Formats: sequence, C-alpha cells, structure tokens
Amino acid sequence: MTGDIAKVNAATKALEFVKDGMLLGLGTGSTAAHFVRLLGERVRQGLRVKGVPTSEATRNLAEQVGVPLLEISQIDHLDLDIDGADELDPQFRLIKGGGGALLREKIVAAASGQMIVIADESKAVDVLGAFPLPVEVVRFGFALTQKRIAEALRATGCAGNEVTLRTSGKSNEPVITDGGNYILDAHAKRIAQPEALGAALKNIAGVVEHGLFLGLSRTAIIGKAKGAEVRTL
Repeated sequence: MTGDIAKVNAATKALEFVKDGMLLGLGTGSTAAHFVRLLGERVRQGLRVKGVPTSEATRNLAEQVGVPLLEISQIDHLDLDIDGADELDPQFRLIKGGGGALLREKIVAAASGQMIVIADESKAVDVLGAFPLPVEVVRFGFALTQKRIAEALRATGCAGNEVTLRTSGKSNEPVITDGGNYILDAHAKRIAQPEALGAALKNIAGVVEHGLFLGLSRTAIIGKAKGAEVRTL
C-alpha cells in the first residue's frame, strides 16, 4: 500500500509539468498508469492535451479515461514524455522494459523535448543491474542472440551473465511484444559500464532494442509515502 501511494504521489507531481496544448508521451507500467488516470481527470476538467501511448495497454487505459490520442506517425516532436522506470541510478541512467514496451518507450522518449521519470523510492539505486535488463530480439535465431548477449555481459564486466527467455506465467509460452518480438532478460546483477554494455548490445545481430535508457532524462520525480521529490541533473 505504501509503495502504491508513493507511485500516486510521483504521478500527481508530474502533472505540474503538463501545460495546456502539450503533446505528451504516455509511458507504460504501474506508475505511468496512475499518471494517465490523473491526466484523464484533468482533461475532463478542461485541460487540452494529446498523447502518444507507448503500449497497447496504455492506449486502452487512455481511451478509457478520455485522454485524446495521436499515432506516433502523426507527430515529429513531443513536448514531454512521462514514464516510469524499473531502476534509476544517480546519473538518471535507467533500466526499463519490465512491462515489455521498451522499444516503443524509447522511440517516444527520443522524440520528446523532455523526459520525466516517475518512480517510487525503491527504484532509485546506486548501481544498475539488480533488476534484469530486458532486451527485445527478433524471434529468428533468438538462441544465438541469447548467447551473444551473455558474451556482452561478460565482456563489459557485469557481475552476472545469465540470459533467459521471458515467458508467460500461466502458459509458459514466450512473451510476444507489441512489435511481435521476444524479450530476453539479462541477469547482469551489477552493470559496471552501462554505456559500454548498451553499445555492445546494439551491435548484436538480432537485437531490436535494449532496456538501458541512457542520456534521455534529466528530471526524475521520486514518490514517497508523503509527497514527492523532484531531482534534476
């Protein structure tokens, strides 16, 4: 319950950055969902904004609460992107993709003039890696890609190198992303060199995108049991 209150507090604070007429990136995950619901309330009160969702789940939620939407193909720039994180380090380097939407999330973040990360205190860490790093890969030859990712973890000094295929808890079938790809979870444990690992992963044939978000955000809102703290670089 305390964690959920912290998420709501972070989402509520993020609303202060939203101005009338903005084009918004709408993130994916539990904290971002709180923001979308609160944004819907503001829209019903007269706020004029349009959003680009980063997942089908976010699209469905935004439609339910009445937030007007655009397709990414209809814009060339967004004013602001509000999204969550699975981990956030002091340099605002992020691990994202626990919900499987990392590809769309990164496209939207890169198209935005400002990305604000909203998260509860548990997501703020000194070093990335305790949360498994999601890597979106094409299905063809994914086992080979899996081996190359493990090699990249070793080569960049990560504490762990196990890489697993993400499956559904109920059916044990591979999780399929909105883009039709698989997710491999890299259990790095401790990522000593995020930039080096990110570059190594991008060079692997079969990797579509990885969940390291580097240099995309300079503002984070950390929700607490009482209120929220705005941090900037």
